[in-house]
Amino acid sequence: MEKVYVFGHKNPDTDSVCGSIALAYLKNKLGMNCEPRILSAINPETAYVLKKFNVDVPRYLNDVRVQIKNVNYNHDYLINENRPIIEAFEFLNNKGITGIPLVDDDFKFKGYVSLKEIAAEMINSEVLSLNTLFSNLLITLEAKDYLKFDEIIKVNLTGHDQDILILDKPIKMLDKIIENKPKLLIIAEGVMVPKEVLEEIKNNKINLLITDFSKYKVLRTLCLANPIKNIKRGQNTITFNKNDYLTDFEEVTSRYKHTNYPIINNNNTCLGMLRTIDAHEVNKKKVILVDHNMVGQSVDGLYEAEILEVIDHHNIGDINTSTPINFRTMSVGAVNTIIYYMYKENNIKIPSSIAALMLAGIISDTLLLQSPTTTQKDQLVASDLVTIAGLDLETFGTEILESGVSIEGLNANEIIYKDCKTYKVGDLTMAIAQVFTTDINIFKPRYEELIHELNRLDGIHDYRVCALFITNFLTNNSYVLFSEGSKKSLEIAYGLSDIKEGELLKGVVSRKKQMIPEIMDVLEHS
Repeated sequence: MEKVYVFGHKNPDTDSVCGSIALAYLKNKLGMNCEPRILSAINPETAYVLKKFNVDVPRYLNDVRVQIKNVNYNHDYLINENRPIIEAFEFLNNKGITGIPLVDDDFKFKGYVSLKEIAAEMINSEVLSLNTLFSNLLITLEAKDYLKFDEIIKVNLTGHDQDILILDKPIKMLDKIIENKPKLLIIAEGVMVPKEVLEEIKNNKINLLITDFSKYKVLRTLCLANPIKNIKRGQNTITFNKNDYLTDFEEVTSRYKHTNYPIINNNNTCLGMLRTIDAHEVNKKKVILVDHNMVGQSVDGLYEAEILEVIDHHNIGDINTSTPINFRTMSVGAVNTIIYYMYKENNIKIPSSIAALMLAGIISDTLLLQSPTTTQKDQLVASDLVTIAGLDLETFGTEILESGVSIEGLNANEIIYKDCKTYKVGDLTMAIAQVFTTDINIFKPRYEELIHELNRLDGIHDYRVCALFITNFLTNNSYVLFSEGSKKSLEIAYGLSDIKEGELLKGVVSRKKQMIPEIMDVLEHS
């Protein structure tokens, strides 16, 4: 069953991470093959929660762009370099392809041969010797019987040393054959070899091959028993790693115009061949988005994946899909509240550890049910999860919130990106970061470096608003720091005539209800 990745937004918070884990568990119980992932490092609060309940941190997901391994390339389009030329030609002819990768006995990539190169060898070659496996001769001449004494046959096809002898008439010169003792005796036209003659050939250890081919056809075909690796080939073969992106493949192929490309892995093992005409046969990675529905907040390459479902509690963003999907959104304080209802609707029992994670997500996003985003549904769900998990709400909630407030050892960039989200408003972009504290005095000595970093980020990304809200969840107030270019928009948003760095915004604690809507309204009318 194909895997489905379940993940929250970039700069993941506790609600998104715990929600991804809880939703993946639910989907697996319903028969899917889901795996929770994260898009960047988790914050200290989330790490505390996962460690407390012995839950592994989900693996990192870099992107969901289509890779070569997601394309239906031909895994059997390769041939051992020691196989006969005729076999390679027939393989290409039967498959209707114009070239094929060559591999050694360990399937290591050794080069590429084209139908054109094989044809040139068959028509123009002046090779007058054999240096090949005896088994290749059997294949090439379609032998009906044989005697083998040497694994490798190395003979000249001209000269007077009689390395090889080809007969197409009843054998009457046995003494001469034995006297010259050729390395290889070929009997053409399917001529019967008397038993006593066969015994003498065997006693003298002469390699014998009997074929129905005419003597002329034997002479024309014999050199095609040589290994395919021996023919003259082009040197500049372009290969792709199975982990390369399809977009890179398309860019390269548009320049070089080749039709076939060998596919290898990191150990130079050849895995097959991708034809340009097959590059559209793609198995897109399947994803479920949790706690977000904006492209800028999601995994890189999102539109190269197949979005199966979105579970979110934010405003509707800019996600587009080519087919209808399940889009579940509710006006609640945390995505885990929605996921709780999904468990109930599907009659799936919530394990105590999963209940604890879901409760942690709700506590984190609603500031222990004190945020203005908190709804009655959040409160009822939290009450039930407390019972299932066997926890005390106040004690557990305080532990969670206090675990994430430390900024010790973090630089300005790390503080801002503890929880920073970007939003598109038409052609404009804003970046709103939020951190929590129990004491604003911890941040005040670092205002200057934080403001400098906000200005630097603004300059790099050309944000219309770039701000950091420092929220004290004990007093339910926030202090705002911002880039120079954000000043006017923030003044309009909060009705201030001259907003100062570190301005106290009383009662402002919710990014979803008290930050994003106010600032977005300003940008929409600017």
